[in-house]
Amino acid sequence: MDAETAELKLLDTAERLFDERGVQAVGMDALRAASGVSLKRLYQLFPSKDLLVEAVLRRRDEAVRTGLAEHGARTAEGPYERALAVFDRLADWFAEPGFRGCTFINAFGELGGVTPAVATIARDHKAALRAYFAEQTDALGVPSVLADQLALLANGAMVVAGITGSPEPAAQAKAAARVLLDTARPENAARP
Repeated sequence: MDAETAELKLLDTAERLFDERGVQAVGMDALRAASGVSLKRLYQLFPSKDLLVEAVLRRRDEAVRTGLAEHGARTAEGPYERALAVFDRLADWFAEPGFRGCTFINAFGELGGVTPAVATIARDHKAALRAYFAEQTDALGVPSVLADQLALLANGAMVVAGITGSPEPAAQAKAAARVLLDTARPENAARP
């Protein structure tokens, strides 16, 4: 197996097993067995588990950012609809078989206090979600604090959906986001 194929198999396998079991519960030998990549090749590609975890998170971050932007562009016209479309994407994700919560929230919970790189990647990922909301709220001309509130709703929905196993928190968060957006829109602001 060439290095590129081995790396892809390892990243796919690690992402799946980390999501299913948690990062700390998955050892390098389990990754070797599940991926079919030799232990020697595994350590050539990723000399430590920390480096593999970081690679998995970076790849996932890129996929999520790309997927979110593509989903918004494909399903929504205008910043109001793009902001709300995030919650529709979350609902689809929460309904996927085996959904166990946000990879970044889970990894931060397990390793954020002891692995600075994991904490940084998780924080950057969450900052990117907030920035996506900020693009939409800026385009709407609403207060910038609304981007923080929308990100909080989205992240809260991820946590609750992961714990309950239900996609319903996405719809609840979307309803709250709609209220926030509708209230903040300039045409709805109180007039003197």
